[in-house]
Amino acid sequence: MTKTHSLAALTVAAALASGCFGYERESTVGPSATGISALMGTWTSNDVIPAAGQCSDFKWDVTEQTANTASGSFSATCAGDLKINGTARGTLNGAVIVWSAEATASVPGLASCPISLAGTAELQDDSIRVPYSGDTCVGKVNGVEILRRR
Repeated sequence: MTKTHSLAALTVAAALASGCFGYERESTVGPSATGISALMGTWTSNDVIPAAGQCSDFKWDVTEQTANTASGSFSATCAGDLKINGTARGTLNGAVIVWSAEATASVPGLASCPISLAGTAELQDDSIRVPYSGDTCVGKVNGVEILRRR
């Protein structure tokens, strides 16, 4: 066999052999990669100035988990100067988190009041999309926030 034929045969053999081996890559980026345990840690939004009737500056510090639930402290700013602090909990089902938050809201010049928010969040590759609605002492709020791990 000539040198040219040997090189051609080697190239064909290598090409055929590479077809016998599979390559599979599994991504471990994002909260859905390892289920509920991937929610542990601090999640925040980027908005810090809320629009009227909306909340912003969300922060969820997840400190507890079970097989399909996560909970921890929660804070946000709603309807202007209304600062809320409390707890939030969520139940994971696939890539969906049914969540709720109970908190106390305070605003300069007014007494503290209870606030409740709820929604169905969606796990994404590197974030959690959080549609929410709720009641505050200054009225109803609703909107969508994107939380990212910090």
